[in-house]
Amino acid sequence: MKKILVANRGEIALRVMRTCKKMGIATVAVYSTADRKSPHVRFADEAVCIGEPASKQSYLDIDKIIKVCKQLNVDGVHPGYGFLSENAQFAKACEENGIVFIGPSVLAIEVMGSKLAAKQAVGKYNVPLVPGTDQPITDIAEAKKLAAEIGFPILIKASAGGGGKGMRVVENEAEFEEQMNLAVSEAVSAFGDGAVFIEKFVQSPRHIEIQVLGDAHGNVVYLFERECSVQRRHQKVVEEAPSALLTPEVRKKMGEAAVNVAKAVNYVGAGTVEFIANNNLDFYFLEMNTRLQVEHPVTEMITGKDLVKEQIQIAEGKPLSFSQEDLKINGHSIELRVYAEDPNNNFLPDIGTLDTYQVPTGDGVRVDDGFDEGMEIPIYYDPMIAKLIAHAENRDAAIQKLLNTIDDYKIEGVKTTLGFGKFVLNHPAFISGDFDTKFVDNYFHPTNINQKELKMASIMAASLYAQFNKK
Repeated sequence: MKKILVANRGEIALRVMRTCKKMGIATVAVYSTADRKSPHVRFADEAVCIGEPASKQSYLDIDKIIKVCKQLNVDGVHPGYGFLSENAQFAKACEENGIVFIGPSVLAIEVMGSKLAAKQAVGKYNVPLVPGTDQPITDIAEAKKLAAEIGFPILIKASAGGGGKGMRVVENEAEFEEQMNLAVSEAVSAFGDGAVFIEKFVQSPRHIEIQVLGDAHGNVVYLFERECSVQRRHQKVVEEAPSALLTPEVRKKMGEAAVNVAKAVNYVGAGTVEFIANNNLDFYFLEMNTRLQVEHPVTEMITGKDLVKEQIQIAEGKPLSFSQEDLKINGHSIELRVYAEDPNNNFLPDIGTLDTYQVPTGDGVRVDDGFDEGMEIPIYYDPMIAKLIAHAENRDAAIQKLLNTIDDYKIEGVKTTLGFGKFVLNHPAFISGDFDTKFVDNYFHPTNINQKELKMASIMAASLYAQFNKK
């Protein structure tokens, strides 16, 4: 490929383009009017405005993006994550117009885009599944009977769901009907699809995902795991690789299960197989994301592999450049998603201008961002400013390096999750590795950050007072 259009914005668009540049591939940026001054627009070899700020009028407009591809003779499209990255219609439109979609097949996207279809597909490959139904539930009386057989608590999940939408935990039979109706209603509202299914609710789960790569020649490898249990609103905030929970034996079993998930749909490209695990290290298939993940840098840091480069080479029809035996874990890496959010106000977005924006640097420090000082955080998109990543020889050293790096990250003008990141990294549960997806619910309260700020202010005040009295 000689020219690639990146159908995305911000940090992921910039990150993809940097690899393209290293590979000698020209890049095309598309942007909305809100992103006219975005770094990814300036970095690209060519840039085209495709519409107004609203995503439906720009980044989600398939016809406009295909039109730009054809006008500029683009060879391939990299969708990044979010927006059209898991849209089978977009992948099909690329295919029909002779444009390489840098991702899996339309079929793989469709199957894995439905949690029920995915369960049915991987069940044939002996992948561990949470006890539950593998067909849509419509009859409430029958659903209640099945829930009783599975045993409460149970989880009602939207088949087409994501981000925690259309998901309800039901503790007992008395509240089942109400929660069922709410889950269906939310699923219809969010996805236009009211299909739901029932699973046994796994108490205190760990969210662990496996990075896989598959080529068009039948080769599939796993690039170990990422621990993603620190979440708010069912969305990840802190991720690390490898997980402190897994033993080498369980890692191998989980990796091989992930490879089987990929083989179930003849997967080609980079994908992530998500599992939940309990304290006994029993693990169950959750879903597969048919795209590059936000948190892919931690995998790159411990493996030394550029996942975007691999995606592009696979899309060009080349076989994987390495085997499973070639892959080794090197040290430990942790990522903090730096959001323009107010942790003290239920993590609500805090839109504003980056009056001060200075990123940290150093050995083993990586910042994937898409903003410059003086830019505004647009209200139209996800409020993530950057991903702050640290890599060191072991987990303790990685934690300390990330803590030091957070102190060196200067952001003024908007509230961010930097302080929350320090809270997580300093917490005994995180340091010990003994935590689950309820970490935020169990341990975090707004006063956690406020008290630390007060303590730091007190220390600084005492220091200044001492210096003044010396003079």
